[in-house]
Amino acid sequence: MPTTRRQLQQHSQHFSHSDNQNLPSQRPEGEDLVIEEDEQEEEDEEEDDEDEEQDGDLLDAPCEPPSHFPPSCLKEISSLASWTVSTSKPGCGVAVLRSPNLIDHFWQSDGPQPHLLSIHFSKLASIVHIRIYLDFERDESYTPTKIQFLAGMSPHDLMEFAEMSFEQPKGWIDVDFGNVGVVDDDEGVDRESAEYWDRRPELRAFLVQVRILENHQNGKDTHLRGLQIFARDKSQVGEKRVKPISELAIRAAKKTNESDTYVVGLKEPAWLMEPELR
Repeated sequence: MPTTRRQLQQHSQHFSHSDNQNLPSQRPEGEDLVIEEDEQEEEDEEEDDEDEEQDGDLLDAPCEPPSHFPPSCLKEISSLASWTVSTSKPGCGVAVLRSPNLIDHFWQSDGPQPHLLSIHFSKLASIVHIRIYLDFERDESYTPTKIQFLAGMSPHDLMEFAEMSFEQPKGWIDVDFGNVGVVDDDEGVDRESAEYWDRRPELRAFLVQVRILENHQNGKDTHLRGLQIFARDKSQVGEKRVKPISELAIRAAKKTNESDTYVVGLKEPAWLMEPELR
């Protein structure tokens, strides 16, 4: 008996209905896209939270402790000199070495050893203290392990006054002045007092040179993060002010019968002082 068209349609609908029942339930394509976008947004938010936590950890990380040095009886004279280096990488020259940011800024050499840092003063400097900043944890093979310190009137008469060796230095390191003169380190004298620094030997020079001879693990180039030079501050003795040096100031002190106190007067210019034979 021939099959009619209506029976064929009913037969095909029956099979399609049974197939749909056997297939797992599926969401519409649009709904899947929305769910995927939501999941992506949640992942992005989690990554942003992790980045913020890392940034917060960096901000909360301990920075270098603030240094209370120098005491009031000393003054830094590094800025009065002209600084030159033998070689430097672009962006890692004298300007960054003079920066107060000791963590991110440093001088990096770019040439054969020894690496030289020369500090030229326009006038004869009376130096009582020098210190350098090194950081093995950040610099590793760039860290100096042997440094010479020289001083003189010009590059032609430099004399070595200290040679220091390091293993894994970190922080400010005082340069040894033992060859400059007798260093009286009395434990009973406060290091921040004027008495302590009056006992220190004085290095008088126009030029101070730092020679970096060796680096950790035989590294070629070097990192130096800071260097400071100090002289006695003769304008202050404890909390007292400048002594009167002009006749006007002396007369004013006599009139007030307070000759023991210090009166601020006119400072005598340098060109009026006694000339020095050089």
